[in-house]
Amino acid sequence: MAAIGKIRSWGPTLVAVIGLALFAFIAEELFRSCQATQNEQRQQVGQVLGDKISVQEFQALVDEYQEVLKLQGRENLSEEELNQVKDQVWNQFISGKIIEKEAEKLGLTVTDEELQNILREGTNPMLMQTPFMNQQTGRFDVTALTKFLNDYKTAQTQNPQVYDQYQTIYKYWKFIEKQLRQQTLAQKFQGLLAGCLLSNPVSVKASFADQTNESNIVLASLAYNSVNDNDVKVEDADLKAKYNEQKEQFKQDVETRDIKYVTYQVVASAADRAELMKTMQEAQKQLAEGAAPAEVVRKAQSQVAYVGLPVTRAALPSDIAARIDSMIVGQTSAPFETRSDNTLNVVKLLAKSQQPDSIEFRMIQVGGETLEAARKTADSVMTALKAGAPFDTIARKYGQEGAKQWLTSAQYQNSTVIDAESKNYLNAILSAASGEVKNVELSQGNIILQVTNRKNMVDKYDVAVVKHTIDFSKQTYSDAYNKFSQYVSENKTLEGLEQNAQKFGFMVQERNDIANYEHNVAGLRATREAMKWIFDAKAGDVSSLYECGNNDHLLVVALTKVHSTGYRDWVSVKDMLTQEVMRDKKFEVLSKKLEGVKTLAEAEKQGARLDTVQQITFSAPVFVQATGASEPALSGAVASTEAGQMVAAPVKGNGGVYLFQVLNRQQREGAKLDEKAQEQQLRQQAMQAAGRFMSELYKNAKVKDNRYLFF
Repeated sequence: MAAIGKIRSWGPTLVAVIGLALFAFIAEELFRSCQATQNEQRQQVGQVLGDKISVQEFQALVDEYQEVLKLQGRENLSEEELNQVKDQVWNQFISGKIIEKEAEKLGLTVTDEELQNILREGTNPMLMQTPFMNQQTGRFDVTALTKFLNDYKTAQTQNPQVYDQYQTIYKYWKFIEKQLRQQTLAQKFQGLLAGCLLSNPVSVKASFADQTNESNIVLASLAYNSVNDNDVKVEDADLKAKYNEQKEQFKQDVETRDIKYVTYQVVASAADRAELMKTMQEAQKQLAEGAAPAEVVRKAQSQVAYVGLPVTRAALPSDIAARIDSMIVGQTSAPFETRSDNTLNVVKLLAKSQQPDSIEFRMIQVGGETLEAARKTADSVMTALKAGAPFDTIARKYGQEGAKQWLTSAQYQNSTVIDAESKNYLNAILSAASGEVKNVELSQGNIILQVTNRKNMVDKYDVAVVKHTIDFSKQTYSDAYNKFSQYVSENKTLEGLEQNAQKFGFMVQERNDIANYEHNVAGLRATREAMKWIFDAKAGDVSSLYECGNNDHLLVVALTKVHSTGYRDWVSVKDMLTQEVMRDKKFEVLSKKLEGVKTLAEAEKQGARLDTVQQITFSAPVFVQATGASEPALSGAVASTEAGQMVAAPVKGNGGVYLFQVLNRQQREGAKLDEKAQEQQLRQQAMQAAGRFMSELYKNAKVKDNRYLFF
């Protein structure tokens, strides 16, 4: 009994221990769940209408788009071009999801039959970008597509090697097909919306009258700038009242942030420039003394390779192309600077000649069991051709077509490296006369070629170029980094950055309303980490030092304000409100000057300027030279005033206050109503109005854009 009593005495303690154990277990599971959710969120590029897209999914879409561009001949995209691709992929993803959801509600779809009709018609611009074009008609050929799809299915099981080649084109076609379906669905949805905006004979006639009924008036203008700003008192109460009046204009759907920043570009020092000048002067000396151009260019680490072939001006940097016009053959320039690309340059013009820009030729490749056998066979082919044997007949004897093909300057002159054999082959083509046959010996065999046509004679240049960026040294960068680092470390607040910037030789700059979908900060590349910091920081925070740009910029950022989604506070739009209130108050001042004025002559006595303004229509705003402003309100007031009458009250415009008298009104000479054309115009306007539906749907789609975290 004593033992039982003792156990009972431990009861509260046991309950507490068990409770703590249960709580720890539940808390651990809750922590794991939250951690898993956070990890998932960290991998989300964004979401629309509740549909999330991960980093991997978005990157797959970007890769798909890039592959399409490669097939269209656009490889090696610049950073700016790649950013444009990412933006386009994102916008297509968002709009596609929104349209898909809205279309689902309405039962709108794109059937296979509709798609087939589009293919049979073959006029959609996207189809013109496919390989299935009829070369004779220049139109999309649906039979060529059908044949390809059938061949693709056959190759999948019967010819694996061909299948790999077909696979690339097949993926390209599936991309085009997907785009066609999305485009057609969007057009159907937009057309449905436009169909809700109906026109009728009355609206057609009214629209025609708005465009063709012209009024001539005498206009009295009092410009707002005739009132001194200092004579107008604007109080906070006025600004708040104007803010409430126009509040909907200040609603924003995405969060933006204001920053101040200091950026410093590292440039070459005087010592760096002097060291580079030594290299350029040595290159100049060697070229002038006749050293091998390729070797000089290589040793000087020139950005422009020497290919040893005559090239057109288009293959040369613009500054070099401009320089050779004033040079004679054999001349070597002194080192000169090009500020546009920050380089020092030396040029030697080795030769100048007139050569064809396009050469048509045909060839026969000759091989053999040994190189000696190939040479003998090539000699036999040359003997037969010289004896008059047809080129294509000889080619077929060796299992080749001997078809004619064109070589243009653009196909070889932009190459950075051309090996000796390729150079030998190209020189043979470039130097051959029309009709001439040449036997070109290569390490693996021979090529018998014949030039059949030479077109478009142009100037070509054999030129050696030593072009080198004026780079800063490691020591120069280290000195700049230490200086900027000291500035940042000594000034941890925005106030400190601003107060001491001049002392260090820096300048604080400002950028307002930066959004997270932007690709850089302060116009500098490689600033994604700074962008992430901006949208994670609090107002008043100062960032650490960022190295960015082309590894030549240093950056520090201070976050000054956060503009959350919703309505902007009135203080942030104070400047805009002030202008509006100033205009209102100046209108009041100038309107008082016109109180009791019955004629334009009386208005002129009050300081108004009189002008005759002709051919005013309701459909277009009037531009008033006296105030330098476009005035839609004036167009409306003129249209509602009878001919011969004075306007009933002063008109408040964008640039001033107006009184006017309508002299006469008549239909534009030669104007004749074409009801079908006018109705078509109204229909187009309806389509444009319906085209603005996406902005409204976007607002309701609860789009989250986290791309700045990853791209």
